[in-house]
Amino acid sequence: MSEIALIGKKIGMTREFFKTGQSIPVTVLKVEKGRVIQIIDKDHRGYNAIQVGFGKIKNSKLSKSMKGYFSKKNTEAKKTLKEFRVKNINEYKEGNEFGIEIFKDIKFLDVKSKTIGKGFAGAMKRHNFGGLRASHGVSISHRAHGSTGQNQDPGKVFKGKKMAGHMGDKIRTMQNLEIIKTDLDNELIYLKGSIPGSKNSEVLLKKAVKNINKMTIKEKIEILQKSKKTKDKKK
Repeated sequence: MSEIALIGKKIGMTREFFKTGQSIPVTVLKVEKGRVIQIIDKDHRGYNAIQVGFGKIKNSKLSKSMKGYFSKKNTEAKKTLKEFRVKNINEYKEGNEFGIEIFKDIKFLDVKSKTIGKGFAGAMKRHNFGGLRASHGVSISHRAHGSTGQNQDPGKVFKGKKMAGHMGDKIRTMQNLEIIKTDLDNELIYLKGSIPGSKNSEVLLKKAVKNINKMTIKEKIEILQKSKKTKDKKK
């Protein structure tokens, strides 16, 4: 099940307190249940995969072809369809539903979402430039990015030059975010730290790609408590 990703909605940020007095900033995500719409086998497409549907949508907002597709599959219409490659398709059946319980034994997740769009931004805001002098000899160009080209040879602005332009509104992935806790009843998952995007933005959650051996906060607290107990016994 860890091969599959889930789509969630960013609710906002809060903090979690532990018995040791530690305060951990967390992002709260509302995770929707996914339903298997179609199973794709190697004979037809050349690879094994499953198509999963997320979210609700009115039938009036669907095209004729999509209405026919969902009625053929005998399932309610889904807002988003995602395809995930899996090793063994025999584990899945059309109509199966799954939620955050698939991350039960997983400690770290990779989160993919779109950053907040900032519109057209200058070089100082976009690339953290220092700007020009704020005193003598600079006339109305304090926040300018300075020279961008050269003399006659080659006499052009190279591709990739850091200049003013469109900032944000790009898909970014945050890796190895720790799961602090999950609320199965309310379909909520609490991840350590911040996540790109504004409130109510769509977020894709999947098992961490990298194999990491670092300890979770709960594991660290358990070790601390054990060490304190051993010290008390020695006394």
